[in-house]
Amino acid sequence: MGFIKEFKEFALKGNLVDMAIAFVMGGAFGKVVTAFVEKMFAPITGLLMGGIDLNSKQFVLKKAVEEVKDASGTVTTAASPELAIQWGAFITACIDFIIVAFVMFMIIKAMNAMKKKQEEAPAAPPEPSSTDKLLMEIRDSLKK
Repeated sequence: MGFIKEFKEFALKGNLVDMAIAFVMGGAFGKVVTAFVEKMFAPITGLLMGGIDLNSKQFVLKKAVEEVKDASGTVTTAASPELAIQWGAFITACIDFIIVAFVMFMIIKAMNAMKKKQEEAPAAPPEPSSTDKLLMEIRDSLKK
């Protein structure tokens, strides 16, 4: 029973739950950035670069070969898929990464600025103890 209790305490810690929420939010944010890059950024970039589709750019190392059959229907040459380095998709993924990294940098920078403001704010002076209050009352009454 001790193991289950210990695991429950670990799983319900605030940091672990916050991290799980961050992963879900990060996945959703990644999809938004990918949609932005593929559906909004890439067409504009392609238009500025002469109408190219960056995502479809590739270096073909070996062209695809279709299956060849002889008159009797026997396969003489097997089909093989195209072998290519898809550098356009890689560039698109790099753009995704740069946007996500920049946004995360801005979020962390804002969080650090807020932490710095909190640290700079002076702490309220501690309230005097009951003994100090009593001594101040006695002092004030002697001044009269």
